[in-house]
Amino acid sequence: MALSDTIADMLTRLINAAAAKKPQVRIRNSKICTGIAKVLKEEGYINGYDVIDDGRQGVLRIDLKYGPHGEQLIHALRRQSRPGCRVYSKVDDLPRPLAGMGIAIVSTSRGVLSDRQAREQKVGGELLCTVE
Repeated sequence: MALSDTIADMLTRLINAAAAKKPQVRIRNSKICTGIAKVLKEEGYINGYDVIDDGRQGVLRIDLKYGPHGEQLIHALRRQSRPGCRVYSKVDDLPRPLAGMGIAIVSTSRGVLSDRQAREQKVGGELLCTVE
């Protein structure tokens, strides 16, 4: 069965695995999902990720990260731009989730970036999701 929204599937799997205290989660690989995983790694929400070749499109294995007492670092992942209703944002209008404590993930012409990186590079784009 083909997935119509791979990003929503990724976010759902991440939040469910974090709630169940799983050490890893496996997701179908795509360029956009790899970009989101890269941003989550750079911002410190996950320990790491790697791509496993399965002969088709591959599987993205993400190592989840927890706090010193086992608490979740990712409390909420909200999909902003959906296949039926795309959300674009200028660099000045990018949201600041949790007053700067969370991140927004943006797909720009320079790749998938966090809101901080997009502000530094002065680029806007499609607002994929917010992490709180």
